[in-house]
Amino acid sequence: MAKSRRLVDMLMFINTKRTFTAKELAEEFGLSVRTVQRYLLDLSELGLPLYGEKGRSGGYKVLKNRILPPILFTEEEAISIFFAYQARQYYHDLPFDAEIHAALQKFYVYLSEETKKKVDKMSAYIAFWNPERNLDTPYLKELLEASLAGKYIEFLYDSKTGQVKPLGIYAHNGLWYCPAYSYDKQKVLLFRADRIHSLKILEKDENMSLTLKKWLETEPVNTQPISLKVTLTHEGVRQCKGVPWLENHVRITHDGGGYIDTITDGNELNYMGSFFYTLGAHALIEEPKELIEKLCYHAEETLRRYKKEVKT
Repeated sequence: MAKSRRLVDMLMFINTKRTFTAKELAEEFGLSVRTVQRYLLDLSELGLPLYGEKGRSGGYKVLKNRILPPILFTEEEAISIFFAYQARQYYHDLPFDAEIHAALQKFYVYLSEETKKKVDKMSAYIAFWNPERNLDTPYLKELLEASLAGKYIEFLYDSKTGQVKPLGIYAHNGLWYCPAYSYDKQKVLLFRADRIHSLKILEKDENMSLTLKKWLETEPVNTQPISLKVTLTHEGVRQCKGVPWLENHVRITHDGGGYIDTITDGNELNYMGSFFYTLGAHALIEEPKELIEKLCYHAEETLRRYKKEVKT
């Protein structure tokens, strides 16, 4: 049997066994212990994370996570993997970011020289552009792990603490978002991952039928439905198209401006007031009256503050 085939068979055996001795491998494959040790050295150099213990009771142990058996790729399949990575390279952070780079580096080494040239050239001609955001999102991996395990997390969000159950994470317009179920408010809230300043995964878990996919496919349930009508300038359209909770409700007119005419959640008036205030003259609120009052309040507070500064 060719050495390459023997290494593949040995790799698959080790990946299943996890803990073994050189003698066990020798008996399994009909080899000498010395030959097995040379093969293990070859596998270690190829990236198999082995730990060996000396002595009568010693042996070998596979460190870290399970490794995958070798897979044969066509040239097009290999290029498609790097193509897929292009879709996320403009994000400042990615879950398993270091592992992604390590995997691509290992993968790249074994490509033919011709395929490497195609991959290198492709990066100059294909881009999935998102606005570059230099915002740290250090807890993406933890958010994903908590979602997969169905665990609650305790976190500091901006200046507030709380406990929620993440549904998952998704990327949009250069930012990462995490919808999570709040037990206190009995509903799903949307959080920006870069605004999470500390996070702890709790032992508390709970089975939920709601998943990230289901949440994205359905409109969030409004517990206090109100009519939202807004006239937008061209800049107002651009700004509103950049936020997940409004982008699907913006309608563009022939002159480049637009409008919003939808039903939204009245419980979010404080947040909406802060958002539309930043748009200034680029958004004219028609309904609801309560939102107009909040905008007037923000404007009066700003004016009062600056008048105070001028007097002093």
